[in-house]
Amino acid sequence: MSKRKKIIYLVGFMGSGKTTVGALLAEQLGRPFVDLDRVIEENQGTTIPEIFEAEGEPHFRKVEHAALQGIDRNELAVVALGGGTIIQPENRELIREAEGITIWLETSLEVLRSRCAGINHRPLFRDPNGFDRLFQERLPEYEKSEFRVATDHLPARQVVNSILRLPIF
Repeated sequence: MSKRKKIIYLVGFMGSGKTTVGALLAEQLGRPFVDLDRVIEENQGTTIPEIFEAEGEPHFRKVEHAALQGIDRNELAVVALGGGTIIQPENRELIREAEGITIWLETSLEVLRSRCAGINHRPLFRDPNGFDRLFQERLPEYEKSEFRVATDHLPARQVVNSILRLPIF
């Protein structure tokens, strides 16, 4: 595989470390870091839970798609996607058109549950059964990522080092 200079999209479920790893990876690469959830909140002037509460998930997904469209495809960046971003076909198409590189931060359900214990401000993760079901629903799309890097029980810097060993650098 040739070395590519493209946008790197980090994919994974809530608690997989996309934001933490993404910021560290961007710093290592000297690239801008974009946290799609933060972009949405800044653009909307409210939090994601408040968007879900007031407008519902279909509206949120439209806002999310618009935020993803707004990322400059010519700027080499590291982008932390929301946990459900890659599930939407129109978002996968945007990433494909941008020739972006998708890296799944592969994290076991057990570790995700542990990392997310007590978090109740995320609208789609309020009950344990819903958490597990949503993970299973999203897993097939996560698995389609170009690369996967294990994160279970690893510090963020070690995950970044694993990413930097991928054949894209």
